[in-house]
Amino acid sequence: MTSIRTNVASMAALATLRHISDALDLTRSRMASGERVGQSSENAAYWSIAATMKSDDKALGAVQDALNLGSATVDVAYEGMQAAISVTDEIKAKLVSASQPGVDKDKVNSEIEQLKGQLKSIASSATFNGVNWLTITDDSDQTAKLAASFYRDLDGGVFLETIENRLWTSGGTISPLIDNRSNSTTGDAGILTSTRFSSEAGASTTYVLLANDSNSGATEVSIGAGTTSEQLTDMIKTVDGMLQMMADSGANFGSIQARMEIQTEFTAKLRDWMSRGIGTLVDANMNEEATRLKALTTQQQLTLQALSIANSQPQSLLTLFN
Repeated sequence: MTSIRTNVASMAALATLRHISDALDLTRSRMASGERVGQSSENAAYWSIAATMKSDDKALGAVQDALNLGSATVDVAYEGMQAAISVTDEIKAKLVSASQPGVDKDKVNSEIEQLKGQLKSIASSATFNGVNWLTITDDSDQTAKLAASFYRDLDGGVFLETIENRLWTSGGTISPLIDNRSNSTTGDAGILTSTRFSSEAGASTTYVLLANDSNSGATEVSIGAGTTSEQLTDMIKTVDGMLQMMADSGANFGSIQARMEIQTEFTAKLRDWMSRGIGTLVDANMNEEATRLKALTTQQQLTLQALSIANSQPQSLLTLFN
């Protein structure tokens, strides 16, 4: 039946046109944002998972920044230790040269004093972001903590792990050069201020390379015209013991650097994996969306033509009354 009051064909064409327009709006939105799931109403489960993963990715970004900061701290300490080893090697060489007959020991001592001043400068200036692992004071932490990773377990709990390195305490992995703590009675935590190396060398005098308030009873390595060969031998043995400990501490710095490099690389890869996972959940397939846009545009044009034909049918009926 054909009616001039109710145009069923036109109504069907309009419904189809509205459906196609909605689909076109959705496709254009996906192409503009690049997201298939841009809001929770589109897919609540995927949107929730992606939101959590994005939050975790930001936390991993902060961990990555902290790792870079920690790596710089270790690098500065390592370079300072390397420089200190080089200077201490020079002091040892000066002491050995002073053992030769006819050497002006006062002049050699003048050079040694300059080198000791350089050691103080190295130890105090090896600071990055307010952290100095080569000189410890009353404010220094006994444990150096560096951010390592952030993760979420199966129960939804979040955890932050750190790389911890004990400094001067028993069993510590890092030995500083100078101990300036007021509550330290021997300066034993600092390699250059410790009296233990002279004791281990069997020296008759408690030699240190650098004396401070905490080891005021110690004797700084210093020579003069009256210095005996036995005293020089004790000084050389003491300084050599310090060099061995400095080498061990430098090796520990290298181990920490290697671990942090591995962790930094792993964190970067983890963020890449997480980004791919988020993309799998919410990113739009641009090839599919472009194809869909082409198809929907064609459908819209055909529907407009169908609507035009449907609207022309009542006009055709009028010709029957002419």
